[in-house]
Amino acid sequence: MAKPSRIDRLKRNVTRDVVEHPRDLTKFYSTREVISRAAAARYVLQLEREGWVARSGPSTHPVFSPGYKRRISKVYSLAGLEEDVIWHQDFRPYLNLNSNVANIAAHGFTEMVNNAIDHSDGTSVFIGVTQDEKSLTLAVSDNGVGIFEKISKALNLADKRQALFELSKGKFTTDPSRHSGEGVFFTSRMFDFFEIDANGLQLSHDEEATHDWLIEEPGLFSDGTTVFMNIFLTSTRTTTEVFQQFMNAPEDYDFSKTVVPMKLAQLGDEQLISRSQAKRLIARFERFKSVILDFKGVNEIGQAFADELFRVYRLAHPAIEIAPVNMTPQVEQMWLRAVAPRTN
Repeated sequence: MAKPSRIDRLKRNVTRDVVEHPRDLTKFYSTREVISRAAAARYVLQLEREGWVARSGPSTHPVFSPGYKRRISKVYSLAGLEEDVIWHQDFRPYLNLNSNVANIAAHGFTEMVNNAIDHSDGTSVFIGVTQDEKSLTLAVSDNGVGIFEKISKALNLADKRQALFELSKGKFTTDPSRHSGEGVFFTSRMFDFFEIDANGLQLSHDEEATHDWLIEEPGLFSDGTTVFMNIFLTSTRTTTEVFQQFMNAPEDYDFSKTVVPMKLAQLGDEQLISRSQAKRLIARFERFKSVILDFKGVNEIGQAFADELFRVYRLAHPAIEIAPVNMTPQVEQMWLRAVAPRTN
């Protein structure tokens, strides 16, 4: 990997630098980077032109402040780390956000950093936050075992791709005594774009696409888990409305509804045809009162798969509502055939 240029290194924490050195930014960079004042001034001018720094006051004694672009990053030891403390001390003060976006950012930041602390089995975490004129991006990257590897071992799964599917359902955790298993599910629905990279796999949720998808290729980092979260600054979404989407309020304030992306149930090129696949799919459905099966991207299913999912499971669990959506004509035909009343 190529060594980053000096200007790229300066951008990593330019926002914190300018807040801490509003009147002596050029001198500060000259001393820290061991370069001349004239060279430091050229770097400051470049940062200003690119929107990272704003200048005010007289030309002889300028006062610098953060520009419309903001960036803060830091590597932390996971031992004894408190996610809420570092959010409020090291990141939130340097961002310019509407209250609803700030609340979503705080939720995503603290949930994902806490996951690194409690679940990663790593020793350190890199956190980077960037704001530009349109959106806010958060990156949390640990050096642990990787989330999909950990879930696979916890559930004794034969294929790590099954771990992505379990994670997408929600209410799954490898440490139920301390976690509800809701963090990734709700966080992914709060942001406009959410992605987890680990163990050579990527699980993504795009608000515009309204479904999750799997990409089987290496991420940016060879070890551990990296989470990317992005939200538009103009978003009107709130944490409250996201929680309410998956509750049956006012009667039920529990996380009682989930949306299952059926595309993720397909491993590789396999088709959804067998009872074994259906049984794998319905694992932990009993934790919900309503399960929406999103068949977007699934062209067809087999008779045995449909029978196990829509008839056998419904008879065994009548209190759980199973609602398929985005069905092709073939999938709808299999569904109707499975739920049709039978006469002997």
